[in-house]
Amino acid sequence: MSENKKAEDLETRIINAAKELFIENGFAETSMSDIAIKVGINRPGVHYYFRTKDKMFQAVFGSTIKSLLPKIQDIMLQREIPIGDRIGKVIDTYYEIFKTNPNLPIFIMKEMHRDFNYFSKAITDMDAIHYFDMIKNELQDEMDKGFLKTVPIRFLFLTFYSLLIMPFSIKNICQNIFLEENETFDEMLAKWKPYIVTHVCNLLTDGNQS
Repeated sequence: MSENKKAEDLETRIINAAKELFIENGFAETSMSDIAIKVGINRPGVHYYFRTKDKMFQAVFGSTIKSLLPKIQDIMLQREIPIGDRIGKVIDTYYEIFKTNPNLPIFIMKEMHRDFNYFSKAITDMDAIHYFDMIKNELQDEMDKGFLKTVPIRFLFLTFYSLLIMPFSIKNICQNIFLEENETFDEMLAKWKPYIVTHVCNLLTDGNQS
């Protein structure tokens, strides 16, 4: 194995370890030493790749955000597709991320409460706001032109993300109380998806669009 390949593999291991610890323990409670121990290297080895914990945070979640938001933007810009189908595709995109990282929604909410200014700056530095603005402007334009009912964008976002995130935020409750016999959490999510689509479509359409 070449030295470059070894370096890339180690960097990937560091990022994966940091991601696991950030989500499990929170950003503030995770130290660079914790990350080093989990990877099995010394602390200077971690600092060689990531000088600060802030840079580590961006490396861990930047790739997720930068892969997620462009996909969502692309879906929402496809006006030839009925809004219900677009919403379904957006849900599938989030499900793919959250099924791999089921504690990610809780981590995000905790970090927003812990230090919103830091979290907001991190999101801004990743250029995430640009994608949200594009999606918001697209929806507003469709409303202005009469393709969708006029709904306050903030309430639309609150409705969608509340419905999307809640099952992951209370996953333990879902698994212990809400699952039917022999049903898995993923199977419940698949059944929950049409309800999200229906609720959001009820806000945006008169019932003549799917």
